[in-house]
Amino acid sequence: MKSFRQPMLRHALFAGASIAALSGWGPVAAQTADGAYESDDTIVVSARRREETLQDVPLAVTAATADELNQIGAVDITSVQRITPNATIEVARGSNSTLIAFIRGVGQQDPLWGFEPGVGVYVDDVFIARPQGAVLDIFDLERIEVLRGPQGTLYGRNTIGGAIKYVTKRMDMDNPTFSARANVGSYGQFDQILSGSVPLGETFAIGGAIANYKRDGYGTNLNTGAEHYNKDLRAYRLSAEWAPTDTFSIRISGDKTEDDSNAKHGHRLLPSADGTVPVTDNVYDTRAGLGDGNKVVTQGASLTAEWDVNDMFTVKSVTAYRESDTVTPIDFDALPEPDFDVPARYIDDQFSQEFQLLFNTDRLSGIAGVYYLDGNASGEFDAVLSALGLSIYTSGDQKKENFSVYADMTYDVTDRLSVSVGGRYTEDETTADVNREVWLGLGSGSFFPENTTSIFAGRQTGYEGLNRKDDQFTPRVSVAYEATPNTNLYASYSEGFKAGGFDPRARGDLDPLGLSQEGFAPEKVKSYEVGMKGSAADGRLTYAIAAFLADYTDQQITVQSGADSDNDGTNDTFVSSVFNAGSSTYKGVEIESAFRATDNLTLTAMMGYIDAEIDEIVSAGVNIADQFVTQNTPELQARLGFAYEYPETVYGGSLQFNGAAEYRSEYYLFNVPNPGFDAGDSVIFPAGGPALDPDEYTLLNLSANWTSSDDRYRIGLHGRNLTQEEYRVAAYNFVTPSQLGLDSAYSAFYGAPRTVTATFEYRY
Repeated sequence: MKSFRQPMLRHALFAGASIAALSGWGPVAAQTADGAYESDDTIVVSARRREETLQDVPLAVTAATADELNQIGAVDITSVQRITPNATIEVARGSNSTLIAFIRGVGQQDPLWGFEPGVGVYVDDVFIARPQGAVLDIFDLERIEVLRGPQGTLYGRNTIGGAIKYVTKRMDMDNPTFSARANVGSYGQFDQILSGSVPLGETFAIGGAIANYKRDGYGTNLNTGAEHYNKDLRAYRLSAEWAPTDTFSIRISGDKTEDDSNAKHGHRLLPSADGTVPVTDNVYDTRAGLGDGNKVVTQGASLTAEWDVNDMFTVKSVTAYRESDTVTPIDFDALPEPDFDVPARYIDDQFSQEFQLLFNTDRLSGIAGVYYLDGNASGEFDAVLSALGLSIYTSGDQKKENFSVYADMTYDVTDRLSVSVGGRYTEDETTADVNREVWLGLGSGSFFPENTTSIFAGRQTGYEGLNRKDDQFTPRVSVAYEATPNTNLYASYSEGFKAGGFDPRARGDLDPLGLSQEGFAPEKVKSYEVGMKGSAADGRLTYAIAAFLADYTDQQITVQSGADSDNDGTNDTFVSSVFNAGSSTYKGVEIESAFRATDNLTLTAMMGYIDAEIDEIVSAGVNIADQFVTQNTPELQARLGFAYEYPETVYGGSLQFNGAAEYRSEYYLFNVPNPGFDAGDSVIFPAGGPALDPDEYTLLNLSANWTSSDDRYRIGLHGRNLTQEEYRVAAYNFVTPSQLGLDSAYSAFYGAPRTVTATFEYRY
């Protein structure tokens, strides 16, 4: 089978990924003598652990190289949602570097310890277990690949929604390399990125990168005068590679990121309860009083060894350790007084080990592997409720131990027909401590040991050593057929699994039956997909179309609300519950296409449509599914773009323009709707309140890039959100349907305003 039976090359895992034919910002295709069109770049991905063209791989995958992302002015890993159908990849509420990712309706909103992400993030084959610090900036990057749908038969940790692979550059073992890049733009932006490598002999090379990102805030904390939505981040990476023979190599790498950006408190959408503090005019402003100090430190190291035993077998080992520490103040009420303030700290570490065996024969190729993860996530926070004169202290630890074996193989039945079969067996053990205390006063003595004014009033939860074990076999099968030399069809069935856990905010005193000690169960999905990829019109048109249906069962849903513990009519605490929704159905269509209108102009279109419905949630024998919705999943997402390369040489180089209109329909931020509330629905806020869930919006972006003829110098100008759209990406609501505190939380977080950035790059 010419299309799907690609030889598994040595080092295929490090093949470059390019979607120039589908992206609309890559090089424009050239016309051959016979009138056909062909791309200037090889379109290659390694999504299936082998080297295949993007058009041939029978998976729904979007990929982009670092150059392509730089040409559109990509800021960080969240920028890939601009080019990926049915994906929401955003910075978490009240955070600068915590990632919230949803693919095809599957993800995880709550970044608290004890909850696992539904979309896996990988850096050089290393799974990032926690979302803190996972908003990766674009530096020292080779490519990013986004795989949609359940993953687990090819590598790493099982992920139920999809995977985002961040692959760093490999070193040149023959020649020294160097690049320097500066970004200067709106709001005082000034970034500096340096990277390079140097061979030390014929078999050894070292390399590294350092990045410093600085930007003033889009708004101001009107209470403290500090920048709000600013950026102050430094990142470092150091690598060494040894290849004593053509068949054996070892790579060691270490990285560290320090994020000192100010705390992000949000824009309050209601005045204070007494009416003395109005809503700010600028949606990027806040009046938070908890403080602006915020620090996130993430670091890790990995060792990858690869041995080509012979032309048929390759053995690979990936050993990694990572840790992070986050100290952050979260001012829920976004007002000067500590009506609902939450100082918090999160700590996590992880060790992982993976062994892989890749094999390739004339018609059979594939991979088999063993994966082990030992991770710990812990934290503590105070919920300070000044109007009630008390503080609620929550702390805990959750240990995850995961062991998995997996395999996936492809057999070419004929030169045009191939069948792939894979499976994964996972054992997942969770051990948890959950602690919750009530203190009289502002700030508990547990979070602030130096606080001698608060009085311990009792423990609401004191669980230690909670334990649950989950195991699951998840199969995958696909069939691929080359209908014509330019048309490939595929169909697949796969299952996904995310282990259960324990609610880190559980209320033991309100749980006389001890149900919270059993934890919440795993969630599972059965995914069906059909797709078609190919080209037409003598290569002028390239396309990738996928349709999917996912039966989702036992989805883990988190609900938090205020509660009245002493029945005096005032909510003086909050309760959290995590339960498994009975069943949900997600179905949709995804289209990625490009049309080469001329030798110099390429037009592109991307569309993702999804119909996501929660079908059944049974409570006391009644189906209450109509009270819940799917979160972070717009029904429609679309992108129309162009890339135009000026036909003449400009100052000894090439000039390219690209732009796009990017549309997202309205969607829900939580599993319950937040349409606002009418006048009279709240005693404390009788005038009512606006909606929190985002409306539909369209972003317009334009870029111009000049590249010297020797490819050493590059200058770019990037305008993002040119029409100054105000669009919400996250929110807090503790006003309706249940009030917590006097002013409580009713605030929103917004995407970036209009910005213009100039980039200057030198490469050697």
